[in-house]
Amino acid sequence: MTTTLSRRAARVAATSLTILVSLQTLGVAALAQQDAGAANVTAPVVTVAADDSGTTKRVESGAAAAGTTSAGAGIYRDPAQGASSSDLVRRALASNGELAAARIDVARARARLRQAGLRPNPTLDFEQTSERLTGAGTDRATSVGVALPLELGGKRGRRVELARVELEAVETEVADRERRLAGEVATLYSEALAALRELEITEGINRIDVDMTRFVQARVNEGESAPLELSLLQVEVDRLRSRRALVEGRLQSALVRLKSVAGIPPEETLKLREDLTAPALRTPPGSKEAAVEIALRTRPDLRFARLQEEAAEAGLRLARAQGVPNATVFTRYIFDRTITDLPAPLVPVPNYSRRLAFGISVGLPVFNRNEGAKEEAAAAISQARTRREFLEQLVRAEVASAYARYEAARAALSTYEQGVIQRSNNNIRAIRGAYEAGAFKITDLLTEQRRLVDSQRELTEALAEQYRALIDLNTAIGVTAQSAVESPKL
Repeated sequence: MTTTLSRRAARVAATSLTILVSLQTLGVAALAQQDAGAANVTAPVVTVAADDSGTTKRVESGAAAAGTTSAGAGIYRDPAQGASSSDLVRRALASNGELAAARIDVARARARLRQAGLRPNPTLDFEQTSERLTGAGTDRATSVGVALPLELGGKRGRRVELARVELEAVETEVADRERRLAGEVATLYSEALAALRELEITEGINRIDVDMTRFVQARVNEGESAPLELSLLQVEVDRLRSRRALVEGRLQSALVRLKSVAGIPPEETLKLREDLTAPALRTPPGSKEAAVEIALRTRPDLRFARLQEEAAEAGLRLARAQGVPNATVFTRYIFDRTITDLPAPLVPVPNYSRRLAFGISVGLPVFNRNEGAKEEAAAAISQARTRREFLEQLVRAEVASAYARYEAARAALSTYEQGVIQRSNNNIRAIRGAYEAGAFKITDLLTEQRRLVDSQRELTEALAEQYRALIDLNTAIGVTAQSAVESPKL
């Protein structure tokens, strides 16, 4: 009887130690994952099992034993062959339908530039007059003429100048669409990474609870624990399973939206390569002022606003040139045949004449000097200047806001790493000692576990906020996730 009780007590103590060590290991592994940036490692579960003699054995299960992530979260991550954020940005830039349609505007602008450089066509005139149709006589005349319009005031050069600026503006607008698309892809990628990390943490804690349920079930069967303890633990297990289903649904939703934006077919499998703790993004500048200076120099939308101002100025110069009247030079060859009637008995005598005429016609700017177009062009300059100045202020504000968010996220993350998670691990150690002394109940363990889950969830939110803030900062500066691979530092 004494031996049986001793074995039972040893088994209880060992299994209790199993749960506590598992909780501690989960927290330590999550912190190590944060520090090292291990993208594909789920927190290992360390089990301390007891045999019939009361001897404890340390067994690693889960991802640590198998060398891979859990079956649930593992289907969404592939550190070797998975897609990185820069891979998806490149694919989106090549496959996004809306961006492909926008690039057609560049071809249209090039066609307008070509058209602007063309000269007006000459005209050919042919005229035939005859008195036979009216019965007035037999006289007739034939004339052939050629006219060539001449654009005065530099109209052609002004048209070409305006079309060239508009082409640059369209190209810059497409570049801005690419910038915004890259930011959208990277943001969706960060949402998927955040959901994946929370899924991995939830699965790890759920495995611990399942192991604990077996232990408590054995104690209830032996009459050493109240059935209420098992019921409380089963409620916690079901709660984590429900939470896991919600998190996995959010992950799948983020992947579907990511596929749509990146131009990936819905049936194609998409696995993530990166980790939320190690963003593969361009390192931000060392100060807010440097970030603002880079943004004012490289932002495509700001460049577009400046080109719009240049286009308005070119439009004013074209309007002034169009106020100058055009001239038309022409030449005409005229052949006449007339009949001279003579008194009888003389017969009518035909007369033939050939003439060559030259001339020029010039419009007189008496009623229309293009005043309205000039006023409109001047107003367009003022409008473009106002938009450009407002956009410069907006860019400064966007960069300052994104930089502040990034710094705040870094500070919050540092607090979690050095304070919250570390204290949570210390609390687990303290509970382990108190539990061995019989001072804690299972409700205390569940409370501490929920606190650990909340801490990990908040850590994930801090990591996601840092990732998103870095994306927004790079987008505000005017760089993309794709360029981060080529130039990791500004």
